[in-house]
Amino acid sequence: MMTELKSDSIRVIPRSPRCSTADNLLRLTLKDHYDVTKELGRGTYGQVLFAKCKETGKNVALKVLPKSNTKLREFEREFRFSYFLSPHSNVVDTYNVAFETRTAFVFAQEYAPYGDLFEKIPPQQGMAEKDVKNVIKQVSAALDFMHSNDLVHRDIKPENILIFEKDFSKVKLTDFGMTRKEGLVLRKVNGSIPYTPPEVCEAVKNESITVTSIGDVWAFGVLLFCMLTGNFPWENAEISDIYYNEFSLWQKRKCTKIPSQWRKFTPRILRFFRKTLESKVERRCNVKEVKKYLSDTWLKPSAPSIAEGAEEEDIAAEVEQNNQLTSILQSHGIDTKFDKRLRERRISEWLLAL
Repeated sequence: MMTELKSDSIRVIPRSPRCSTADNLLRLTLKDHYDVTKELGRGTYGQVLFAKCKETGKNVALKVLPKSNTKLREFEREFRFSYFLSPHSNVVDTYNVAFETRTAFVFAQEYAPYGDLFEKIPPQQGMAEKDVKNVIKQVSAALDFMHSNDLVHRDIKPENILIFEKDFSKVKLTDFGMTRKEGLVLRKVNGSIPYTPPEVCEAVKNESITVTSIGDVWAFGVLLFCMLTGNFPWENAEISDIYYNEFSLWQKRKCTKIPSQWRKFTPRILRFFRKTLESKVERRCNVKEVKKYLSDTWLKPSAPSIAEGAEEEDIAAEVEQNNQLTSILQSHGIDTKFDKRLRERRISEWLLAL
């Protein structure tokens, strides 16, 4: 602590937060060093505040983790991972500024002027394909960098992708609170969300699970679906979920009919989805695979395709044929107003008797 000698007394000068790092954690008072303007986000982890550093005049995002639910080693781990990864152009820049207050641990990161990706995805509609490609290319680069350093993010979702340019030409991955080393064995403690891979969904509470980059690949595939459609593909990647089960049957080629919510995609991007959302972990691709598909068209034109049109014509023809048969049966005095299965059997018997 520095002091300034005065004639009557000794005045204490607060130390700069730039003197405080994870290796030398100082206890400071937030308002002495930052003008906090607003809250940028809040979650189970704590909150993120928009603030201006009084010493430098720089706008920053302060991640504030309450001591009531954050251990020092957890704070240090997140800060060190964040700082280590920040040299990558698509990872949010974490400054070498970490300190504690009376009630919380705090570290400083760069401020994203356009918020996070979640706010930019129109519900039930999705983003423009060119914007999706812009974002997904950068996120895959950030993830590839992490995976090449044996680190797994484990929380890929739109809220953890920050926007730095309005046209999505610069986005960055953030929030490394759940990041762990590849191969680490953990116990499952929380429930599942749409981004959770099936191998984790299937594990029961407290069961051991191994941290792998393949889990990020699954979440990456779900993220792509959400960006293109404005919807989740399912609630949980479990067979009990009707939407996941429908997709799983198609993905495993146990049925040829493409699930309804996936029909807006072209065959090329469906191939990529099949590789990223592969339930067998050993067959799932890596995030770099997306580069092969960036030059392809991902969304079908809004008008129905020839195949879809033909399918609708077949259904209409079948309905018309059934109506004609019903009319013929009724003209022969046969009652058709009864159980559907019995009706079909009667029709078959009548046709065989002709």
